[in-house]
Amino acid sequence: MSPAGERHRLLVVGNGMAGARTVEEILGRDREKFDVTMIGDEPYGNYNRIMLSHVLSGESSIDDDDLMLNPMAWYRENGVTLHVGDRAVALDRFAKNVTCESGRVVPYDTVIIATGSTTFFPNMDGLREADGRLARGVFGFRTIEDTNGMLQMASSRDGIRAVVIGGGLLGLEAAYGLRTQGIDVDVVHSPGHLMNQQLDERGGRVLRNKIEDLGVGVHTSKRTTAVLRDDSGAVTGVAFNDGSTLPADMIVVTAGIRPNVDLARRAGLVIERGIVVDDQMRCEDEGAIHAVGECCQHRGEVYGLVAPLWEQAAVLADVLTGANPAAAYHGSRLTTKLKVAGVDVAAMGVKGPERDTDEFVQFYEPRSGTYKSVVVRDNKLIGAMLLGDISKVSFLTQAFDEKVPLPDERISMLFDMGTPSAETGAAELSDDVQVCNCNGVTKGDIVACVHGGATTVSEVVGKTRAGKGCGSCKGLVADIVACAAGGALTVDPAADWYVPCIPMSKPELIEAVRSQNLRSVSAVFDALADAEDATAKMPLASLLRVVWGPDWVDERGALFINDRVHANIQRDGTFSVVPQMKGGVTTPDQLRKIADVADKYGVPLVKVTGGQRIDLLGIKKEDLPKVWGDLDMPSGYAYGKSMRTVKTCVGSDFCRFGLGDSTALGIAIEERFQGLETPAKLKLAVAGCPRNCSEALCKDFGVVAVGDGRWEIYIGGAAGAHIRKGDVLATVDSPEEVLALAGRFIQYYREEAKWLERTYAFVPRVGLETLQRLLVDDAEGLCAGLDERIQISIDGYTDPWKERAAPRSPAQFAPSLPLLPLPQVPVR
Repeated sequence: MSPAGERHRLLVVGNGMAGARTVEEILGRDREKFDVTMIGDEPYGNYNRIMLSHVLSGESSIDDDDLMLNPMAWYRENGVTLHVGDRAVALDRFAKNVTCESGRVVPYDTVIIATGSTTFFPNMDGLREADGRLARGVFGFRTIEDTNGMLQMASSRDGIRAVVIGGGLLGLEAAYGLRTQGIDVDVVHSPGHLMNQQLDERGGRVLRNKIEDLGVGVHTSKRTTAVLRDDSGAVTGVAFNDGSTLPADMIVVTAGIRPNVDLARRAGLVIERGIVVDDQMRCEDEGAIHAVGECCQHRGEVYGLVAPLWEQAAVLADVLTGANPAAAYHGSRLTTKLKVAGVDVAAMGVKGPERDTDEFVQFYEPRSGTYKSVVVRDNKLIGAMLLGDISKVSFLTQAFDEKVPLPDERISMLFDMGTPSAETGAAELSDDVQVCNCNGVTKGDIVACVHGGATTVSEVVGKTRAGKGCGSCKGLVADIVACAAGGALTVDPAADWYVPCIPMSKPELIEAVRSQNLRSVSAVFDALADAEDATAKMPLASLLRVVWGPDWVDERGALFINDRVHANIQRDGTFSVVPQMKGGVTTPDQLRKIADVADKYGVPLVKVTGGQRIDLLGIKKEDLPKVWGDLDMPSGYAYGKSMRTVKTCVGSDFCRFGLGDSTALGIAIEERFQGLETPAKLKLAVAGCPRNCSEALCKDFGVVAVGDGRWEIYIGGAAGAHIRKGDVLATVDSPEEVLALAGRFIQYYREEAKWLERTYAFVPRVGLETLQRLLVDDAEGLCAGLDERIQISIDGYTDPWKERAAPRSPAQFAPSLPLLPLPQVPVR
């Protein structure tokens, strides 16, 4: 332990993955040597940017433990002073201090620059406003703010089209996430094939087929030259160098990243592609200034993957703490293993043969979406590529690192023909093999965690973070845990918990809530949890509304802003208002009211949605009650996790092909189930004949007239990234039977589905035969209870827009603050 008074002032500029990881490594070696201060320009602790693609696709919320690597409590517990929401603007190498945008001056003895990288926005017409801000509807994909903005725009109205500029890893993840949100997406890529940095042409072709199968349009060898906008400044599309165009409401730019070197350049440090550092991560000969992560350049290389950042952080921690003053970073041999838009991809070394003597083995099967190749030179593996089937990645990784000999039959490197199987490979991996590239976790780390007392996979994941990035290593992590446990692995009970802090499945939790009369989120925490968990508030609020309907105790802190003000927040802090139009039917009187409101409140955009409604975008928060009053129409619920809308065709009254009155039935369904709280958004449709003009076959609940008064009922359909035709639940003889089965299915889904689980996942998980047996045949006598409970919810329905007369709190409709404020919060 260092003597009192000799603690050095260590300043880390940047609170991203590289900066925070370096501090973790330093504290792990010597907790007494430094007084650590960090500066971060985002208003959060350190979070995992790799997980933003999961957030965008709806697999994780921004409060999820999977996303936050170092929550605010971590800084307090480790004595780290964190200045959030502030940006370092000047580094004085002689006075040894850093000045922030807020005016704060922070002195240092040693400084680490970990400013990361920023999205590269090509210079093209229409991309920015006159003041330099990105145009409305244009996003990068780098931060929580970017992700929030895309999610809010995606959910603001139906029928949105997006164009993603850049077909690398980040661009494909953005496209996949947006497609999952149910919007139409096109990817535009200047090179001739996707992910050209990692894949060769054949691999890119296989990946393209996979991406197109998801419903994403792919345009390669296309250079975007302009963002097209209308007179209001809103995005309308993109233009290409060949004169063609694509329509779009949203543009996501993922055309690469650039090291963020502005602070270092102003300080006079040596800059090439990045901040130039030596093997000890020092800048020039400056013993007091170091750089780490994506902002730095080492031996001519700038790294954009996570694994090299972890290696750099470990070396720098060894050097600064004195744990190993001779530690040196010699560069990284990159092995990329990840999941791109749901497709497993692994790549290492060169993409193809470079000499006549190189051995090159390929397996190419477009039908199954599989591509594999290896490149061998002088009996050493110098390159490998796996797409679709990556079961041999563990063996190939060891071969690439020259830890196992190559088989004489090179083809066996791609298949189980003498080389270890995936399971055997997990047991035979050396302890220093990196299993989780995203978080720098080796097999040895996982084994040590198991030997240290972890008995489930989730415990190991929680303690090591293995598998918490892209997720491609989860299977291997489970295999290693099983091997290390030697058969003593216990089943993880938390897998079935509805929320992490309460050890109950959803049905058990509902029973406890009912039996103990728990009507508020805080009451549930007090009675059933050891401590409050912010990530559990929204799912618990949803569950309470399912159980108690209007009689739950509404604690506003448990609700997202959309649910608090009954409107959909937009990127600029204004709101979208969508009045109800049952079955897409309206009247001249309603249309006049909508037009009058649009004029009166200066609504910048009036849009017809894909759900057959009209969206008023750009309304100020304080105007919401007045807008609802002037409209005098019910809420269309375009903002919540609830029953949204019932889309209909014109049916038998006007269409010559109509076999049933789809419009009347759609209106009846919407009137009966309007506003019902559900685990995720619920979209419905009724078609008057099998021509399916209202797209009933790919809705959460769809109904199709098939003639002779009969209706087919479809469940679990999807038209997003998970494109899925619904399963036929039943064929019935009357609209009354449709309403009865709709109620039973919706209530069963409300009570049994996981939080944010769409029906396209719920139906296959439970099983169509099980649902038919329970809901159609009533084999277990559940139907009467389901009918009774959903009727209670229906009877308790109240229009939330009536709150205009009596706000729940003074701040409910107060003027909006910026969507993502940047507070100055020192944490000590």
